[in-house]
Amino acid sequence: MPADTVLVNRAPVMTLWAAIVAERLGYDRDTALTLGKAVAGLNAQSKGRRLGIYGEPSSEAAARTRERSKPVSKTVLLLDRAVPVVKTPEGLRAVVKGRMENPASVQRYLEQKFGDSLPQVEAAMRALAKAYPPQRLAEIAFSLYEEFRPEIPGGKKGWGAKGKLDLNRIRALARSTD
Repeated sequence: MPADTVLVNRAPVMTLWAAIVAERLGYDRDTALTLGKAVAGLNAQSKGRRLGIYGEPSSEAAARTRERSKPVSKTVLLLDRAVPVVKTPEGLRAVVKGRMENPASVQRYLEQKFGDSLPQVEAAMRALAKAYPPQRLAEIAFSLYEEFRPEIPGGKKGWGAKGKLDLNRIRALARSTD
């Protein structure tokens, strides 16, 4: 496979892209990593429900989630998702299902999923994020993701499937703003 193509599923791609967008919007790296992981998780949950992989949460499960999430008093809008966050001594951290995301765990996840390609992928995504003023990027970040995300089969067949992430496509999107 060419060096400019990475075989990966969509969740780590969305995680990394959302983290890079969050950084461009002014969040520190650790906060951005937790926001990126939360965005990918929220997206996976809604897609899983849409595909029938996950059932709708029962009212009892929803109540437990609300109870665990009570300390969350703020949300951050990122890639069209409202991400619950809590303020910690280290900074803001995303909270998913009552559990605070850990930036070091998210970094390890990205390193595992992208392997040696992580620096190349990150550089291409950073160039794309930098091609737009922050306010504009915030508005179009999800549609940009839709432009470069890996192609996978539709429906349940594509759930968790790997596809080709074309770094030249990401680079071309960055250049198209010139």
